[in-house]
Amino acid sequence: MASPDELPLRPELRGRSPYGAPQVPAAHRLNTNENPFPLPAELLADLGAALGHAALELNRYPDRDAVELRAGLAEYLSRTSGEAIGPRQVWAANGSNEVLQQILQAFGGAGRTALGFTPSYSMHPIIAAGTGTGWADGHRRADFTIDAEQAAAQVRDTAPDVVFVTSPNNPTGTAVALETIGRIYDATTGVVVVDEAYAEFARAGTPSALTLLPGRPRLIVSRTMSKAFGMAGLRLGYLAADPAVVDALQLVRLPYHLGSLTQAAARTALAHTDALLATVDAVKAQRDRIVAALPVMGLTSVPSDANFVLFGHFLDQAKAWQALLDRGVLVRDVGLPGWLRVTAGTEEETDAFLTALGEIAPDHRTTQGG
Repeated sequence: MASPDELPLRPELRGRSPYGAPQVPAAHRLNTNENPFPLPAELLADLGAALGHAALELNRYPDRDAVELRAGLAEYLSRTSGEAIGPRQVWAANGSNEVLQQILQAFGGAGRTALGFTPSYSMHPIIAAGTGTGWADGHRRADFTIDAEQAAAQVRDTAPDVVFVTSPNNPTGTAVALETIGRIYDATTGVVVVDEAYAEFARAGTPSALTLLPGRPRLIVSRTMSKAFGMAGLRLGYLAADPAVVDALQLVRLPYHLGSLTQAAARTALAHTDALLATVDAVKAQRDRIVAALPVMGLTSVPSDANFVLFGHFLDQAKAWQALLDRGVLVRDVGLPGWLRVTAGTEEETDAFLTALGEIAPDHRTTQGG
Protein backbone atom coordinates (compact mmCIF):
# COMPACT_ATOMS: atom_id res chain seq x y z
CA MET A 1 0.00 0.00 0.00
CA ALA A 2 1.52 3.29 -1.10
CA SER A 3 1.89 6.33 1.14
CA PRO A 4 0.88 9.82 -0.06
CA ASP A 5 4.55 10.78 -0.29
CA GLU A 6 5.06 8.06 -2.92
CA LEU A 7 2.51 9.77 -5.17
CA PRO A 8 3.19 12.86 -7.30
CA LEU A 9 2.12 15.06 -4.39
CA ARG A 10 2.80 18.79 -4.38
CA PRO A 11 6.16 19.36 -2.63
CA GLU A 12 4.77 21.66 0.07
CA LEU A 13 2.32 18.92 1.17
CA ARG A 14 4.92 16.18 1.58
CA GLY A 15 5.49 14.98 5.12
CA ARG A 16 2.47 16.80 6.51
CA SER A 17 -0.14 15.29 8.81
CA PRO A 18 -3.87 15.93 8.42
CA TYR A 19 -5.66 18.10 10.95
CA GLY A 20 -7.61 16.33 13.66
CA ALA A 21 -8.13 16.02 17.38
CA PRO A 22 -7.57 12.56 18.88
CA GLN A 23 -10.74 10.45 18.77
CA VAL A 24 -10.30 8.08 21.68
CA PRO A 25 -12.87 6.56 24.04
CA ALA A 26 -13.50 8.73 27.10
CA ALA A 27 -16.40 9.24 29.47
CA HIS A 28 -15.99 13.02 29.25
CA ARG A 29 -14.90 14.45 25.88
CA LEU A 30 -13.74 18.01 26.48
CA ASN A 31 -11.23 18.40 23.66
CA THR A 32 -13.01 19.86 20.62
CA ASN A 33 -14.83 22.94 21.96
CA GLU A 34 -18.28 21.61 21.17
CA ASN A 35 -21.39 23.01 22.83
CA PRO A 36 -22.33 20.24 25.29
CA PHE A 37 -26.08 20.90 25.27
CA PRO A 38 -28.50 19.11 22.90
CA LEU A 39 -30.71 21.09 20.57
CA PRO A 40 -34.06 22.21 22.10
CA ALA A 41 -37.06 20.00 21.40
CA GLU A 42 -38.99 22.74 19.59
CA LEU A 43 -36.11 23.25 17.17
CA LEU A 44 -35.83 19.53 16.52
CA ALA A 45 -39.53 19.41 15.66
CA ASP A 46 -39.25 22.35 13.28
CA LEU A 47 -36.09 20.88 11.75
CA GLY A 48 -37.93 17.69 10.89
CA ALA A 49 -40.65 19.65 9.11
CA ALA A 50 -38.20 21.96 7.32
CA LEU A 51 -35.97 19.12 6.12
CA GLY A 52 -38.99 17.13 4.99
CA HIS A 53 -40.20 20.07 2.94
CA ALA A 54 -36.74 20.67 1.44
CA ALA A 55 -36.44 16.97 0.59
CA LEU A 56 -39.39 17.27 -1.77
CA GLU A 57 -37.13 19.14 -4.19
CA LEU A 58 -33.86 17.26 -3.76
CA ASN A 59 -34.05 16.44 -7.47
CA ARG A 60 -33.37 20.15 -8.04
CA TYR A 61 -30.17 22.07 -7.37
CA PRO A 62 -30.16 24.26 -4.24
CA ASP A 63 -30.30 28.04 -4.25
CA ARG A 64 -26.81 28.72 -5.57
CA ASP A 65 -26.47 32.03 -3.72
CA ALA A 66 -28.34 31.04 -0.50
CA VAL A 67 -30.22 34.32 -0.64
CA GLU A 68 -32.77 33.61 2.10
CA LEU A 69 -30.14 32.16 4.43
CA ARG A 70 -27.82 35.12 3.96
CA ALA A 71 -30.68 37.49 4.79
CA GLY A 72 -31.31 35.59 8.02
CA LEU A 73 -27.64 35.65 8.96
CA ALA A 74 -27.45 39.39 8.23
CA GLU A 75 -30.44 40.00 10.51
CA TYR A 76 -28.84 37.96 13.30
CA LEU A 77 -25.50 39.79 13.04
CA SER A 78 -27.20 43.18 12.92
CA ARG A 79 -29.33 42.42 15.97
CA THR A 80 -26.52 41.02 18.11
CA SER A 81 -23.71 43.41 17.16
CA GLY A 82 -25.59 46.69 16.77
CA GLU A 83 -23.91 47.14 13.37
CA ALA A 84 -26.20 47.26 10.34
CA ILE A 85 -25.24 44.29 8.15
CA GLY A 86 -27.00 43.74 4.82
CA PRO A 87 -27.53 40.42 3.01
CA ARG A 88 -25.07 41.43 0.26
CA GLN A 89 -22.37 41.67 2.94
CA VAL A 90 -22.84 38.06 4.06
CA TRP A 91 -21.56 34.81 2.56
CA ALA A 92 -22.06 31.26 3.81
CA ALA A 93 -20.36 27.91 3.18
CA ASN A 94 -19.82 24.43 4.65
CA GLY A 95 -18.26 25.44 7.95
CA SER A 96 -16.03 28.42 8.54
CA ASN A 97 -13.12 26.37 7.21
CA GLU A 98 -14.62 26.45 3.72
CA VAL A 99 -15.21 30.17 4.12
CA LEU A 100 -11.51 30.61 4.96
CA GLN A 101 -10.51 28.34 2.10
CA GLN A 102 -12.49 30.45 -0.36
CA ILE A 103 -10.85 33.60 1.00
CA LEU A 104 -7.41 32.13 0.35
CA GLN A 105 -8.46 30.88 -3.08
CA ALA A 106 -9.50 34.41 -3.97
CA PHE A 107 -6.84 36.49 -2.24
CA GLY A 108 -3.98 34.03 -1.63
CA GLY A 109 -2.45 31.37 -3.88
CA ALA A 110 0.91 30.80 -5.54
CA GLY A 111 3.37 33.60 -4.97
CA ARG A 112 1.24 35.13 -2.20
CA THR A 113 1.57 34.98 1.60
CA ALA A 114 -0.74 34.70 4.57
CA LEU A 115 0.28 35.68 8.10
CA GLY A 116 -1.24 34.60 11.41
CA PHE A 117 -0.26 35.34 14.99
CA THR A 118 0.68 31.94 16.39
CA PRO A 119 -0.16 30.06 18.46
CA SER A 120 -3.57 30.31 16.89
CA TYR A 121 -6.06 28.18 14.97
CA SER A 122 -3.92 25.46 13.38
CA MET A 123 -6.16 25.17 10.31
CA HIS A 124 -5.07 28.59 9.04
CA PRO A 125 -1.60 27.44 7.86
CA ILE A 126 -3.07 24.10 6.72
CA ILE A 127 -5.62 25.82 4.49
CA ALA A 128 -2.87 28.14 3.28
CA ALA A 129 -0.78 25.14 2.24
CA GLY A 130 -3.77 23.55 0.53
CA THR A 131 -4.28 26.66 -1.60
CA GLY A 132 -0.59 27.07 -2.44
CA THR A 133 -0.32 30.17 -0.24
CA GLY A 134 2.91 30.87 1.63
CA TRP A 135 2.75 31.20 5.41
CA ALA A 136 4.41 33.55 7.90
CA ASP A 137 4.17 33.30 11.69
CA GLY A 138 3.25 36.50 13.48
CA HIS A 139 4.56 37.18 16.98
CA ARG A 140 2.76 37.17 20.32
CA ARG A 141 3.88 38.25 23.76
CA ALA A 142 4.78 35.64 26.37
CA ASP A 143 1.23 35.93 27.75
CA PHE A 144 -0.13 35.12 24.24
CA THR A 145 -1.52 38.63 23.65
CA ILE A 146 -0.69 40.67 20.53
CA ASP A 147 1.33 43.86 20.80
CA ALA A 148 -0.38 46.28 18.41
CA GLU A 149 2.75 48.22 17.49
CA GLN A 150 4.89 45.13 16.95
CA ALA A 151 2.13 43.43 14.97
CA ALA A 152 1.69 46.41 12.69
CA ALA A 153 5.46 46.61 12.15
CA GLN A 154 5.68 42.92 11.26
CA VAL A 155 2.76 43.22 8.86
CA ARG A 156 4.45 46.16 7.14
CA ASP A 157 7.73 44.23 6.87
CA THR A 158 6.15 40.99 5.64
CA ALA A 159 3.56 42.61 3.34
CA PRO A 160 1.18 39.61 3.48
CA ASP A 161 -1.76 39.31 1.12
CA VAL A 162 -3.96 37.83 3.86
CA VAL A 163 -3.71 38.40 7.61
CA PHE A 164 -5.53 36.17 10.12
CA VAL A 165 -6.47 37.53 13.53
CA THR A 166 -8.35 35.00 15.67
CA SER A 167 -10.54 36.68 18.29
CA PRO A 168 -11.23 35.11 20.73
CA ASN A 169 -8.03 33.28 19.95
CA ASN A 170 -7.90 29.49 19.72
CA PRO A 171 -6.21 27.85 21.63
CA THR A 172 -5.49 30.63 24.13
CA GLY A 173 -9.01 32.08 24.46
CA THR A 174 -8.47 35.82 24.75
CA ALA A 175 -10.16 38.37 22.48
CA VAL A 176 -8.04 40.86 20.53
CA ALA A 177 -8.59 44.58 21.13
CA LEU A 178 -10.32 46.43 18.29
CA GLU A 179 -7.53 49.02 18.32
CA THR A 180 -5.02 46.24 17.58
CA ILE A 181 -7.14 44.94 14.68
CA GLY A 182 -7.41 48.49 13.33
CA ARG A 183 -3.63 48.99 13.53
CA ILE A 184 -3.05 45.71 11.69
CA TYR A 185 -5.58 46.67 9.02
CA ASP A 186 -3.95 50.06 8.46
CA ALA A 187 -0.51 48.42 8.13
CA THR A 188 -1.40 46.17 5.19
CA THR A 189 -2.81 46.43 1.68
CA GLY A 190 -4.05 42.83 1.89
CA VAL A 191 -7.26 41.49 3.39
CA VAL A 192 -7.55 41.07 7.15
CA VAL A 193 -9.65 38.12 8.35
CA VAL A 194 -10.91 38.27 11.93
CA ASP A 195 -11.90 34.72 12.83
CA GLU A 196 -14.68 35.11 15.41
CA ALA A 197 -15.75 31.48 15.77
CA TYR A 198 -16.16 31.92 19.54
CA ALA A 199 -17.47 35.50 19.61
CA GLU A 200 -20.75 34.70 21.37
CA PHE A 201 -18.84 33.41 24.41
CA ALA A 202 -16.87 36.63 24.96
CA ARG A 203 -16.98 38.28 28.35
CA ALA A 204 -19.39 41.18 28.85
CA GLY A 205 -18.30 44.39 27.16
CA THR A 206 -16.11 42.71 24.53
CA PRO A 207 -17.03 44.27 21.15
CA SER A 208 -17.08 42.39 17.87
CA ALA A 209 -14.89 43.32 14.91
CA LEU A 210 -18.16 43.65 12.98
CA THR A 211 -18.22 47.21 14.32
CA LEU A 212 -15.02 47.92 12.35
CA LEU A 213 -16.48 47.01 8.95
CA PRO A 214 -17.69 50.48 7.82
CA GLY A 215 -15.01 52.12 5.70
CA ARG A 216 -12.78 49.03 5.67
CA PRO A 217 -13.43 47.15 2.41
CA ARG A 218 -10.55 44.71 3.03
CA LEU A 219 -11.80 43.58 6.46
CA ILE A 220 -13.58 40.22 6.77
CA VAL A 221 -15.22 38.81 9.91
CA SER A 222 -15.90 35.05 9.89
CA ARG A 223 -18.34 33.22 12.16
CA THR A 224 -19.76 29.72 12.61
CA MET A 225 -22.88 27.91 13.80
CA SER A 226 -20.74 25.10 15.24
CA LYS A 227 -20.01 26.62 18.65
CA ALA A 228 -22.58 28.87 20.35
CA PHE A 229 -25.41 27.53 18.19
CA GLY A 230 -24.47 23.97 19.15
CA MET A 231 -24.70 22.75 15.55
CA ALA A 232 -21.20 21.44 14.83
CA GLY A 233 -22.68 18.60 12.78
CA LEU A 234 -24.47 21.02 10.46
CA ARG A 235 -21.23 22.47 9.02
CA LEU A 236 -22.37 26.03 8.46
CA GLY A 237 -19.92 28.92 8.51
CA TYR A 238 -20.35 32.46 7.28
CA LEU A 239 -18.70 35.85 7.00
CA ALA A 240 -19.54 39.53 6.91
CA ALA A 241 -17.57 41.96 4.76
CA ASP A 242 -17.89 44.58 2.07
CA PRO A 243 -20.15 43.35 -0.77
CA ALA A 244 -17.12 43.43 -3.07
CA VAL A 245 -15.53 40.65 -0.98
CA VAL A 246 -18.65 38.51 -1.37
CA ASP A 247 -18.59 39.11 -5.12
CA ALA A 248 -14.94 38.04 -5.23
CA LEU A 249 -15.61 34.80 -3.34
CA GLN A 250 -18.28 33.84 -5.83
CA LEU A 251 -15.53 33.67 -8.45
CA VAL A 252 -13.96 30.69 -6.65
CA ARG A 253 -16.83 28.92 -4.91
CA LEU A 254 -17.97 25.64 -6.40
CA PRO A 255 -21.39 25.60 -8.09
CA TYR A 256 -24.19 24.86 -5.63
CA HIS A 257 -21.65 24.42 -2.83
CA LEU A 258 -24.24 24.70 -0.04
CA GLY A 259 -26.88 21.94 -0.13
CA SER A 260 -30.61 22.46 0.19
CA LEU A 261 -30.85 20.52 3.47
CA THR A 262 -28.03 22.52 5.04
CA GLN A 263 -29.65 25.79 4.03
CA ALA A 264 -33.04 24.68 5.35
CA ALA A 265 -31.57 23.55 8.67
CA ALA A 266 -29.60 26.78 9.13
CA ARG A 267 -32.62 28.95 8.34
CA THR A 268 -34.66 26.98 10.88
CA ALA A 269 -31.96 27.38 13.51
CA LEU A 270 -31.93 31.14 13.01
CA ALA A 271 -35.63 31.19 13.85
CA HIS A 272 -34.71 29.66 17.24
CA THR A 273 -31.72 31.88 18.02
CA ASP A 274 -32.87 32.84 21.51
CA ALA A 275 -33.36 29.22 22.60
CA LEU A 276 -30.06 28.14 21.09
CA LEU A 277 -28.03 30.94 22.63
CA ALA A 278 -29.64 30.37 26.03
CA THR A 279 -26.95 27.74 26.62
CA VAL A 280 -24.14 30.26 26.18
CA ASP A 281 -24.43 31.69 29.69
CA ALA A 282 -24.41 28.17 31.15
CA VAL A 283 -21.21 27.35 29.25
CA LYS A 284 -19.59 30.63 30.29
CA ALA A 285 -20.45 29.89 33.93
CA GLN A 286 -18.60 26.55 33.71
CA ARG A 287 -15.66 28.25 31.98
CA ASP A 288 -15.42 30.81 34.77
CA ARG A 289 -15.79 28.05 37.35
CA ILE A 290 -12.77 26.26 35.86
CA VAL A 291 -10.72 29.46 35.88
CA ALA A 292 -11.59 30.13 39.52
CA ALA A 293 -10.71 26.58 40.62
CA LEU A 294 -7.24 26.40 39.05
CA PRO A 295 -5.24 28.54 41.53
CA VAL A 296 -6.35 26.29 44.41
CA MET A 297 -4.59 23.45 42.58
CA GLY A 298 -1.44 25.47 41.98
CA LEU A 299 -2.33 25.99 38.31
CA THR A 300 -3.17 29.00 36.21
CA SER A 301 -4.99 29.90 33.00
CA VAL A 302 -5.01 32.39 30.16
CA PRO A 303 -7.97 34.82 30.41
CA SER A 304 -10.68 33.33 28.19
CA ASP A 305 -13.43 34.87 26.07
CA ALA A 306 -14.21 31.49 24.51
CA ASN A 307 -15.89 28.25 25.60
CA PHE A 308 -12.57 26.73 26.62
CA VAL A 309 -9.66 27.38 28.96
CA LEU A 310 -5.93 27.05 28.29
CA PHE A 311 -4.43 25.96 31.60
CA GLY A 312 -1.03 25.03 33.05
CA HIS A 313 1.78 24.96 33.96
CA PHE A 314 2.77 21.32 33.70
CA LEU A 315 6.18 19.70 33.82
CA ASP A 316 5.14 17.60 30.81
CA GLN A 317 1.74 18.40 29.34
CA ALA A 318 1.64 15.11 27.39
CA LYS A 319 1.93 13.10 30.61
CA ALA A 320 -0.68 15.29 32.30
CA TRP A 321 -2.99 14.76 29.30
CA GLN A 322 -2.60 11.00 29.63
CA ALA A 323 -3.19 11.11 33.38
CA LEU A 324 -6.47 12.93 32.82
CA LEU A 325 -7.48 10.46 30.10
CA ASP A 326 -6.71 7.58 32.47
CA ARG A 327 -9.39 9.12 34.68
CA GLY A 328 -11.92 9.32 31.84
CA VAL A 329 -11.42 12.98 30.90
CA LEU A 330 -10.25 13.83 27.37
CA VAL A 331 -8.78 17.32 26.96
CA ARG A 332 -6.61 18.76 24.17
CA ASP A 333 -2.83 18.86 23.99
CA VAL A 334 -2.35 21.72 21.52
CA GLY A 335 1.43 21.38 21.44
CA LEU A 336 2.26 24.30 23.74
CA PRO A 337 4.86 23.16 26.31
CA GLY A 338 3.33 23.16 29.76
CA TRP A 339 -0.23 23.88 28.67
CA LEU A 340 -3.45 21.94 28.01
CA ARG A 341 -6.86 23.12 26.76
CA VAL A 342 -10.21 22.05 28.17
CA THR A 343 -13.67 22.72 26.76
CA ALA A 344 -16.23 24.13 29.19
CA GLY A 345 -18.89 21.41 29.34
CA THR A 346 -21.92 20.74 31.47
CA GLU A 347 -21.83 21.06 35.24
CA GLU A 348 -21.38 17.30 35.53
CA GLU A 349 -18.53 17.30 33.02
CA THR A 350 -16.83 20.14 34.85
CA ASP A 351 -17.20 18.23 38.10
CA ALA A 352 -15.45 15.23 36.53
CA PHE A 353 -12.69 17.38 35.06
CA LEU A 354 -11.95 19.29 38.26
CA THR A 355 -11.96 16.09 40.31
CA ALA A 356 -9.50 14.42 37.92
CA LEU A 357 -7.34 17.52 37.71
CA GLY A 358 -7.20 17.80 41.49
CA GLU A 359 -5.91 14.24 41.64
CA ILE A 360 -3.14 14.68 39.07
CA ALA A 361 -2.06 18.29 39.67
CA PRO A 362 0.32 17.64 42.60
CA ASP A 363 2.37 15.21 40.50
CA HIS A 364 2.34 17.11 37.22
CA ARG A 365 2.39 20.87 37.88
CA THR A 366 5.63 22.80 37.66
CA THR A 367 5.39 24.14 41.21
CA GLN A 368 4.03 22.42 44.28
CA GLY A 369 1.31 24.06 46.31
CA GLY A 370 0.86 27.04 43.96
